[in-house]
Amino acid sequence: MTNNDVFKRIRFIEGFSNSKLKAVFEQVDYKADEADIEAWQKDEETTGFKAISDVELALFLNGLINLKRGKKAGAKPPLETQLQNNDVLKKLKIAYQLTSDDILKLFQSKGKQVSKNELSAFLRNPEQAQFRVLQDQYLRNFMSGLQMHLKK
Repeated sequence: MTNNDVFKRIRFIEGFSNSKLKAVFEQVDYKADEADIEAWQKDEETTGFKAISDVELALFLNGLINLKRGKKAGAKPPLETQLQNNDVLKKLKIAYQLTSDDILKLFQSKGKQVSKNELSAFLRNPEQAQFRVLQDQYLRNFMSGLQMHLKK
């Protein structure tokens, strides 16, 4: 999934207005420009579309974590300059306080069978031998399941 797809899907799941999206960025002391927020939500083929960078999406996801769970005391974690689907999954897991069993249920609700070992491989450090890249279809299914779960 593209960064813009992830951004738009979270916006839709949460029902965030543009001012709320701006407030999410402010959770991590980032001043998101209103014009950028609008441009990130446009379709790629549309005039005025702008791709959201990995850094901006990481800031947004960190802001979502702070919004949902509260700011953590102490030093801020280092900001990712590159994001993979695995990182998005991890950040959403933290933001929504999901257990591995919760994630497996979300996949299952969308007809995607994921084993505990497979999920563990998606959540591992990329340097570990058992690490496995989370493909787009898995992230799409997870986010779709999350949407259904949160809209109940």
